[in-house]
Amino acid sequence: MNSPIRKLAVVVSLMFAALLVATTWIQFFQAETLRETAGNRRTLLQEYGRDRGAILVQGTPIAESEPTDNDLRWIRTYSQGRRYAHVSGYYSFTYGAGLGLERSANALLAGSDSSLFYRRLPDLLTGREPTGATLELTIDPTIQQAADEALGDRRGAVVALDPSTGAILAMVSHPTYDPNRLASHNLSAVQESYEELAADDSRPMTNRAIAGDLYPPGSVFKLVVAATALESNQFDPDSELPSPLRYTLPGTETSIPNFGGSSCSGGDTTTLFDSVRVSCNTSFAWLAGELGAEALNAQAEEFGFGQSLQVPLPVTPSSYPVGADDAQVGLTGIGQYDVRVTPLQVAMVSAGIANNGQVMTPYLIETVRDKDLSEIDTTTAQEFNDAISESTAEELTEMMVAVVEDGSGYRAAVPGVQVAGKTGTAEYGSSGAAHAWFTGFAPADDPQIAVAVVVESATDDWTGETGGVVAAPIARAVLESGVNR
Repeated sequence: MNSPIRKLAVVVSLMFAALLVATTWIQFFQAETLRETAGNRRTLLQEYGRDRGAILVQGTPIAESEPTDNDLRWIRTYSQGRRYAHVSGYYSFTYGAGLGLERSANALLAGSDSSLFYRRLPDLLTGREPTGATLELTIDPTIQQAADEALGDRRGAVVALDPSTGAILAMVSHPTYDPNRLASHNLSAVQESYEELAADDSRPMTNRAIAGDLYPPGSVFKLVVAATALESNQFDPDSELPSPLRYTLPGTETSIPNFGGSSCSGGDTTTLFDSVRVSCNTSFAWLAGELGAEALNAQAEEFGFGQSLQVPLPVTPSSYPVGADDAQVGLTGIGQYDVRVTPLQVAMVSAGIANNGQVMTPYLIETVRDKDLSEIDTTTAQEFNDAISESTAEELTEMMVAVVEDGSGYRAAVPGVQVAGKTGTAEYGSSGAAHAWFTGFAPADDPQIAVAVVVESATDDWTGETGGVVAAPIARAVLESGVNR
């Protein structure tokens, strides 16, 4: 063999070797990465070739797949898109499984979850595409509607729980969006809609009920402080607390007033019971200092602060500040400084009090069903934590009833039903703006529903934007729908 032919043979051999190596690398090492790439049209077409499972609320689909006559085969539709957007999320050919249950429960909905393996065997043997599982939710449509309509065009969120099980009865976040716009097969329109939503300063795709920027809780955190005091055995509902018109934070010249500069009792002291009833800032700032940051943080953790939750949507952990000095601890007593919460966490506090001190793990999926609606799995209620004693829960309930019957939360009263509640108005930033809060449960003697409402500040002048004025009426509508269901 002459030299030129030998050289050519070597080059060709090297080319075949390189091709073999590249093919092997792609098939065995890069296959998974390439398959999961968002723009992989083959993978997306394969997924769209499956009949994705429906998401049901009391038997009615809020998300389902409908057949089409184009190469995508199926299109995801959302019959009440805006009302359930933050629960369902969206499923898009362009952006895949995005947000909500469409992302968090994607494997179940797509039929690829390992729990469905034995049910998929006939499909594997016959070569048929597997069908997705159907998810039946804990959401009560009447309560969801009441929360959605009561929140209206205000920014904020509402969460309602069944205190005895942790089942999520309502989850609403405003502003909202229409997931149908992202599920369309008009791909240019989908991209335009997504970019519009992503650029919107109001963040309509953020689920304010469980994620996004956490909120300062304001006076609804006084429930945690009061629980810490009662659990310490150093205080009881009749304990007298200092309640000056202004309280000077330790080590500073900064003083904090009561709302409107008013007196809590007409004297220099007030009971713990009345401090909760009238939401006395000065007594709670003092009380937080007496209890200390370690005790307050420990009690907050008992209710769920700092804990990671999947409902199965991921929940941003709420937090009590670490390393706060004495002045900052005083501010945490009124839910300020760096205390941060989700509405779900605040609802868990009320639900725990309502459930004799036992906090249940919140969950959103009641039952997983096959395509023919036969049951695959059902969620069993699980205890999250024994946050407080039964006696402490009873004492807090009495205080919360007084808040609604003879205190700042009277606008949450439901005719013929005893409501337990707590208002909150949480200042933030340097502009003087504040978020309005209400949390509570009903009926107080037989709790069926616990709720948390936050309404984001609509103006820098929040004088008329308090929790009692703005959030309590929203809570009333939700509680009323829950006790009458």
